[in-house]
Amino acid sequence: MKLTFLGTGTSFGVPQLGCRCAVCRSPDPRDKRNRVGAAIETNAGAILLIDTPPELRLQLIAAEIDRVDAVLYTHGHADHTHGIDDLRAITARRNIHLPMYGAADTLAELARKFAYIFDDEIRPLPGTTKPQGRAIVIGAGESVRIADVDVTAVAVPHGPVTVFAYRIGPLAYVTDAKSLPDDAVAQLRGARVLVLNALFRRPHPSHLSLPEALGAAAAVGAERTYLTHLTHDNFHADLEAELPPGVTPAYDGLTITV
Repeated sequence: MKLTFLGTGTSFGVPQLGCRCAVCRSPDPRDKRNRVGAAIETNAGAILLIDTPPELRLQLIAAEIDRVDAVLYTHGHADHTHGIDDLRAITARRNIHLPMYGAADTLAELARKFAYIFDDEIRPLPGTTKPQGRAIVIGAGESVRIADVDVTAVAVPHGPVTVFAYRIGPLAYVTDAKSLPDDAVAQLRGARVLVLNALFRRPHPSHLSLPEALGAAAAVGAERTYLTHLTHDNFHADLEAELPPGVTPAYDGLTITV
C-alpha cells in the first residue's frame, strides 16, 4: 500500500495569505503546505482519496494521479471538501458515479452544498459535464470493503462535531481530532503507520496540540507516526529535529509505503 500526502496544512494553508513570518517566507519546499488531504494506492492498484481539499486539481497533478476509485470524507468543513468539483475530470472521463463514503451528516452537508453532483435530476447542458458522486453512508465503527482493503470509520471529537478517522488495513489516518478516546485508540491500535493532526504547541479547542498529538501517538503505538494539519508555527526541519524517534512531520508530496 502506498500513501501520498497531497496536502499537510491547516485551513489557512502555508504560507498564509498576508503573512510575512519566517516560515511563510521559507525557501524550503517542505514549508509550503496546501490544505490537508491524502491518496492511498492499494496493493491491487485502487486509488482512494481522503477528502477533497480546495487545491485538489493541483495536488493530483503534482502526484501524477489521474484516476480515483473512491473518496473517504472525514467531515464537511470547507478545507476538506471544497475541491470536490475537481473530480469532474475523473468522473466525466470514466463516465462513472464515484463512490463517496462518509458519515450521514457529512454526506447530507455535501448534498446541500453541491446538489448538482449528487442529484441525477440536475443534468448538465448538452456538450458539458458535471462531477458525478454516489453517496454511501457508513456508521462509526462500521467496516466496508473497498477494492482489496477493509476500511473502518473511527469516530473522534473535533470540538463540537464528530469527524471520522479511518483505519485502512495497516494505516490509521486521523485529522482534525481534538482527542483520541479510548475506543478510538482501541480501533487504531495495531496500525503500522499513524497519520495524526498536530495544530499548535499550545492547546486548541478543536484540534490536538503538538504535545497532545505525541501523547495520542504513544497510546496508539504505531511503528511510524506522521504529523499533518500543521501551521506556520514550525519550520519543517526544526520540528523534525526535535520529535522523538518514530515521529516525523509529513510534507506535501511525501509518499511512503505502508
